[in-house]
Amino acid sequence: MNSATIISIIVSYFLLLYVISYFTGKDDSNAVFFKAGKSSKWYIVAFGMVGASLSGVTFISVPGWIESSQFSYLQVVLGYFVGYLVVCYVLLPVYYRLNVTSIYEFLDIRFGKPAHLTGAFYFFISRVLGASFRLFLVAIILQKFVFDNWNIPFPLTVGLSIALIWVYTYKGGIKTIVWTDTLQTLFMIIAVLISIISILKSIDLSLTEYLFSDEFKKYNKVFFLEDINQRNHFLKSFIGGIFVTICMTGLDQDMMQKNLTCKTIKDAQKNMLSFSFVLVIVTMLFMFLGSLLFAFKNQNAILIPEMDGKIRTDLLFPEIALNSELGIVLGVSFLLGLIAAAYSSADSALTSLTTSFCIDFLAVKKDENINKKTRKIVHILMSVLLVIIIIIYKYILSSNVIDSLLTVASYTYGPLLGLFTFGLYTKRKLIGNYIYVVVILAPIFTYLINISPTLFAYLSDQVILDCKFKTWNCANSYAIKNLYIFGYELLPINGLITIIGLYICSVKSDK
Repeated sequence: MNSATIISIIVSYFLLLYVISYFTGKDDSNAVFFKAGKSSKWYIVAFGMVGASLSGVTFISVPGWIESSQFSYLQVVLGYFVGYLVVCYVLLPVYYRLNVTSIYEFLDIRFGKPAHLTGAFYFFISRVLGASFRLFLVAIILQKFVFDNWNIPFPLTVGLSIALIWVYTYKGGIKTIVWTDTLQTLFMIIAVLISIISILKSIDLSLTEYLFSDEFKKYNKVFFLEDINQRNHFLKSFIGGIFVTICMTGLDQDMMQKNLTCKTIKDAQKNMLSFSFVLVIVTMLFMFLGSLLFAFKNQNAILIPEMDGKIRTDLLFPEIALNSELGIVLGVSFLLGLIAAAYSSADSALTSLTTSFCIDFLAVKKDENINKKTRKIVHILMSVLLVIIIIIYKYILSSNVIDSLLTVASYTYGPLLGLFTFGLYTKRKLIGNYIYVVVILAPIFTYLINISPTLFAYLSDQVILDCKFKTWNCANSYAIKNLYIFGYELLPINGLITIIGLYICSVKSDK
């Protein structure tokens, strides 16, 4: 597929989004931008949230991860489902009872302004980094398959991507997002189904034949129970998945802002439950697609693409869809699915960052029309910030993007997990401004815990080398060979350290 065709598809897609934006953005008041007038239908929100949750990271990175991780990611996804139940029945009732616009207002009500600002700050960092991860994927694909051919520099590619999002979100905000996300989810699911059908046809196997083939057996291992030391062990992945969902959905303004547009708590809970079921099924489809991509790669001796001298499995899907002559239908559906998946998360992230900054840091009230100008300026500044972070990623990221995303979440969402848990399940009040010390030290201690096995192995190895010149028995080779590697359980560890710190810096409440 040539560059001109790709550009025409992208332009047509965004014209469709702008049409939706025109009708949903006629009322550009703060009340509509922040909460859509609390008039969203729960089933529309639920379907749209699938695309926003999966994003371009799942669309590209999960299939590209299958060769090295097999279906182990499903262990994390099963944990996600349990986490959604916690969000549905523990956190949503709190947010609706307090009638908050930003969920971090709960921390203000419970502990005061320092806690409110702390929670909003960690969300801000988490969402900026997460949204940039997602958009980075789209940007490098557009760069490699389109803009490199025209000698357009990567920063300009990124700037154009963000500008397109800004144009269709700057008026309608979350009301526009609810409807555009629905369209984008539909495109994404159609794309993965067409991809599966096209590749099965190309390798001349029916679905049943492939499921029972030796090729599929290379990738279909789900549960890893052999070695608790390894990062992909079931307990680590499952428990980590629970807490990742609680934090990246239930304690995240981006995801909760959509839920808060529903009229009642019952509608929001129906949205969350139906969304969680669909998400698990769709994620399984992406993993299955990943196994097909590697089967096709092996059969046709396709090389995994490189970029900046690094092999990137994230580029395998676009390489096959756009350059393997599987047909224009697959190429078009891939592009629509990729753009839909990426922008369905990025547009809502831009809106939620604007909302949080206005409500939490600037105290802009949703019913004050005089502050619309402030909101629009913040919206532009958030766009510029995303551009800068994405450009930086191009030069520092080397691992699979979804793995990087979940690893970063372990550090940035831990303090949020600790704060909300301490606020919900204790009656203690914080003293002074020690909260700032706690939330800074907790991620640092978590990082030290994470590297401690590697440090131990290094020191042990040095001792073993010294044994050549010593008389005592110091062979710690077993500890080195069976090194414990932390996985996504770092997130609850981070939260627990935060809770301990908050307890030390608190006293019993008189209330």
